[in-house]
Amino acid sequence: MLLRTIEQFLHEFGIAPTRFGRDCARDPRLVFDLRRGREPGDRIKRRAEHFMNTYRRSARP
Repeated sequence: MLLRTIEQFLHEFGIAPTRFGRDCARDPRLVFDLRRGREPGDRIKRRAEHFMNTYRRSARP
């Protein structure tokens, strides 16, 4: 579920997977690892959701 949300976010805002991982969790491989089956912990889930929500709010005019 988290990966699907991240993929939609990346597509919607045109952000590279490495940029998302670096800005969200200081892990440029985060999205690639999730695509390969990595199960994120609660902390990563919260950080990713917080990052996406904050980014969406700041991107609106």
